[in-house]
Amino acid sequence: PHRLFSAGSSFNCGKIPSFATVNPATMSGKEPAIVQNLCAGAWVAPDAHEVHSVCDPLTGETFIKQPTIAENELGPFLDSMRSCKKSGLHNPIALPERYLMLGEVSQKAAQRLSEPEVESFFARLIQRVCPKSDVQALAEVHVTRQFLYNFSGDQVRFLAQSFGTPGDHPGQTSQGFRWPYGPVAIVAPFNFPLEIPALQLMGAAYMGNRVTLKPCHRVAVVMEQFLRLLHECGLPLSDVDLMTSTGPVFESFLVQGKPRMTQFTGSTKIAERLTKALDGKIKIEGGGFDWKVLGPDVPDGPLFDMQVGQCDQDAYACSGQKCSAMSILFMHDNWAKKGLIEKLDKLQSARNFKDLTIGPTLSVRPEDWKAHVASLLSIPGAKLLWGGVPINGGDHTIASVYGDMMPTAIFVPLESMMASEEAFAKCTSELFAPIYVVTQYSTKDIDWVLEALERMDEHLTAAVVSNDPQFQHKILGSSLNGTTYVGFRARTTGAPQNHWFGPAGDPRCAGIGTAEAIRYTWSGHREIITDVGVEPTDGFVMPKQS
Repeated sequence: PHRLFSAGSSFNCGKIPSFATVNPATMSGKEPAIVQNLCAGAWVAPDAHEVHSVCDPLTGETFIKQPTIAENELGPFLDSMRSCKKSGLHNPIALPERYLMLGEVSQKAAQRLSEPEVESFFARLIQRVCPKSDVQALAEVHVTRQFLYNFSGDQVRFLAQSFGTPGDHPGQTSQGFRWPYGPVAIVAPFNFPLEIPALQLMGAAYMGNRVTLKPCHRVAVVMEQFLRLLHECGLPLSDVDLMTSTGPVFESFLVQGKPRMTQFTGSTKIAERLTKALDGKIKIEGGGFDWKVLGPDVPDGPLFDMQVGQCDQDAYACSGQKCSAMSILFMHDNWAKKGLIEKLDKLQSARNFKDLTIGPTLSVRPEDWKAHVASLLSIPGAKLLWGGVPINGGDHTIASVYGDMMPTAIFVPLESMMASEEAFAKCTSELFAPIYVVTQYSTKDIDWVLEALERMDEHLTAAVVSNDPQFQHKILGSSLNGTTYVGFRARTTGAPQNHWFGPAGDPRCAGIGTAEAIRYTWSGHREIITDVGVEPTDGFVMPKQS
């Protein structure tokens, strides 16, 4: 276990918090962590279902055991979900005191996450199941903590703030409310074991929904422990169900149970499948093929170096396993002349397996990334800038079922990329790994760049690296990515709690992080028109029938 954390790690303490039932430091084949499901307000005995083993990404050793719900065992979970009415666990009219209760839970949970012991616990646990650097693991805890602080106290009920409009006659008014869906489901990904499911779960709960949560089986232990923290902070055990199962079994659960809404974060392929299976009652944050355009104006000095560092982070932080990772870089000639490629190469070469600034990919196997590299290099004029090899030349202990790709970049001429549908498809095919495409353009080629942006299918994040208002206007006015950064410090990665994060261009888009995102994703509009019938002062004459 000592190899899993970088030297001098800020979270190497041995004590575990009061709510914890696992120890990240000792999880191993000899002492596997035990995960339990939560159903109808009770933790289910670990041996009540078939036990599934989860392997340590860095060694291949079994270090977690958790139940796997079979299709014929869905009954209790279906009954539990159906116990929630369509009007939710609370709404602006029924049980409004629950808004205050959840504000208090958020405050207490944020305070607990501020404790070094608890912060370290979750950072270490994240790092064990989804290997990433100390900084990246801690960032998940920090974002989650700040989000909970943001929605403490009265802020939860402010999410459900209504508005009124005068009526047509005395005694009539109309009032708009944000109304919960009631029974809902969340399918969460592996790459952010805490941040994504925690923020979506709490947003759903704030608005009055009752959640059945399915985290990715590889990392489910993180949310199981987070739920235990929430319970210690006052969240009723019956508010959320936790289910560990295979994808097909949970899809069957969704089809049978018919939740009023399902929020899915993951691959576009699965999102499309679930959309059909659930008759469109879904909000998604699917895959992200995210672009960055470096404009003709190039900064000098520190600003140039800051953007070099940002490109490296956008591409390779968390080993490229971010839905917001930079997938393609459109580099203006002026940036190339200033030595951008050489600086990027020098920076990426400092990443290493020891401190987990590069590590295993949990959804991309070695044969997958090798095939992807070969596909890109088959395009006329394409060349390998760096990478394209296994971590440490293959001399590592990474589990064989996971990928082992060193930071990689491949240059493809813009003309070649745009020459055919086949070439464009190869260049814009997302691989959840530390790799991106670099292409170069001149000012006269800007229409080609805009055409490329238009032809892409994913519209999550983007970056327009320019301080030129005219260039910004041209790119922004012809694109639609839901989270777009602009300016010399623009990035593609970044899903903090202080701004909306989510895709655009699709009516199923889900958001995360902000009050607007919570309202949009986890509630619908309900209009209530009050007409009390104030007696007219000058009498009443029955109108003619119409």
